[in-house]
Amino acid sequence: MNSSRWLELDAAWSQAIRLREDQRWLRRLAAVLAHSGDSWFWGLGLLIVIARGSPDARTIALRTLISIAVLAAAVMSIKLLIRRRRPEGTWGSIYRLTDPHSFPSGHAARAVLLAVLAVGWGPAWLALVLILWAPLVALARVAMGLHYVSDIVGGGLLGLLAGVATLAVAGM
Repeated sequence: MNSSRWLELDAAWSQAIRLREDQRWLRRLAAVLAHSGDSWFWGLGLLIVIARGSPDARTIALRTLISIAVLAAAVMSIKLLIRRRRPEGTWGSIYRLTDPHSFPSGHAARAVLLAVLAVGWGPAWLALVLILWAPLVALARVAMGLHYVSDIVGGGLLGLLAGVATLAVAGM
């Protein structure tokens, strides 16, 4: 199968997941999930833990923040190399203005990274929550029309790789 056929299938699958305007309550839920993976939200939370947490929590928060920053640099590098345009749409104008490229999904990458790190560093309840949350964030990005399915798959794989690498470097 050639690459143009794969892109057509990707667009069709993505369109099938995309929520319609009349699906108001699902769109609200998807919007909250889509935004819950924002880097500023996680960065702010981690900075609070670094400033106010226990010594162990500070160490984990700092390592997590560094991992997010390194992952963000990798995602942006790949986006600038690939330059795949986001799907047409109006929702998420801040993302469309600041980052017009869709592959890979930084939100999917970050969500999977956070889930992997929670599995490695615990606590178990947080790992379970983030394992359930990560795919919902990724799917919400497609449902709201910001990404194609391949963007979230690529982002998820990149986040998994980054998470495993972070745990290996940290000696976990």
